[in-house]
Amino acid sequence: MQKTAGDNLMSSSHSSYLKHFSPLYSYSPLLSVSPYFTAQTSPATSIAYNITRIIISPQTKPYQQPTRKHLPFAIGEANRGSCDVFSGRWVRDNGRPLYEERECPYIEPQWRCEERGRPDKEYLHWRWQPNGCSTPRFNATLMLETLRGKRMMFVGDSLNRGQFLSMVCLLNRVLPETAKSLENFGTSVVFTAKDYNATVEFYWAPFLLESNSDAVIHRISDRIVRKGSIDKHGEHWKGVDVIVFNTYLWWMTGFEFKILRGSFDDDEKDIVLLPTEEAYRMAIDSMLRWVKKNMNPERTRVFFMSMSPTHEKSVDWGGNPKGSCYNETTMIEDPTYWGSDCRKNIMHVIEEVLSKFEVPVTFLNITQLSSYRKDAHTSIYRRPWKPLTPEELANPMSYTDCVHWCLPGLQDTWNELLYSKLLYP
Repeated sequence: MQKTAGDNLMSSSHSSYLKHFSPLYSYSPLLSVSPYFTAQTSPATSIAYNITRIIISPQTKPYQQPTRKHLPFAIGEANRGSCDVFSGRWVRDNGRPLYEERECPYIEPQWRCEERGRPDKEYLHWRWQPNGCSTPRFNATLMLETLRGKRMMFVGDSLNRGQFLSMVCLLNRVLPETAKSLENFGTSVVFTAKDYNATVEFYWAPFLLESNSDAVIHRISDRIVRKGSIDKHGEHWKGVDVIVFNTYLWWMTGFEFKILRGSFDDDEKDIVLLPTEEAYRMAIDSMLRWVKKNMNPERTRVFFMSMSPTHEKSVDWGGNPKGSCYNETTMIEDPTYWGSDCRKNIMHVIEEVLSKFEVPVTFLNITQLSSYRKDAHTSIYRRPWKPLTPEELANPMSYTDCVHWCLPGLQDTWNELLYSKLLYP
């Protein structure tokens, strides 16, 4: 794919290019937790997402007039109005996708839907349009200039890995073949833009805390998470300049979760059962404490992705009671749609934990906008985790993946929103 006009205008010097933009001055780091927490697309979701108030009025301190402070990496500012970029609609855009699958050799087989035989292409041609405003088009060269001499890391599960691969593909299109590399170290993957001395990285930590699912071969049903173990993985995150966390799906195995008190090396393990939302609260609490201790708000940015919806029950959108995302080629048009897979009590946990911490974390609320996209999953067009049996082959719905997303596709939009919040908060 050819470079855009915006890409061609880029200079080799970050400073000389950025001088064309006015500097951004924003609220203090506390307020940058996110002015866009609230995604009140529907009454059903407004309660779960009504988190804005915790940013400017934490319970532990009285409200103070916010001070204006430069936000790291910001080069411009969005409309000062009340626009919520996470509330909007999908509009058809013939300028999509932003790259072609065949152009990006870094997409792993689990995300290569076209190569695996997906016949329809309509899911590729949609752009998220916020109500009342617009977000900037992703400019790969500007993003690379912003990351010059920096490290960007996605931390979490395979959904964050998909977002990492999306970011790599978005950047790949403007880099010469000899100026980039990708190395896989098992639990981490590193993409390097050599001329920029910049890396975009993925680190596997589905619970953020240490767990029995941390190995490369991690398909474990009896999941156990070790309490107070954030530093086990956190040692690998130190020195990162932009970090993007996610954790949700791996917690959703039931209403209780096994928590290890002690070490996985102990002969007799002290394991207790906690309600899942309390176990999740423990993880988010640990993440924020780690951020407060290790991330300098004067020069780094921290993002947290909201839950990625699944579409495993077509009855949720009025479909076949026994169906799923299999053979779905159109999106959900009901603006109030909220699937049964997205647990609102988990959103309440995030609200409650964030209300206790003066930690600058930008929340990327991609749940509602992704909930409409039952058409964008990898479905049967991916490499299976294990060889399929004759019985499975005879029944495609038995191995349909309604969790992960095709690339190119929806997760490119996630990264456009990340780009927007990083550069134009």
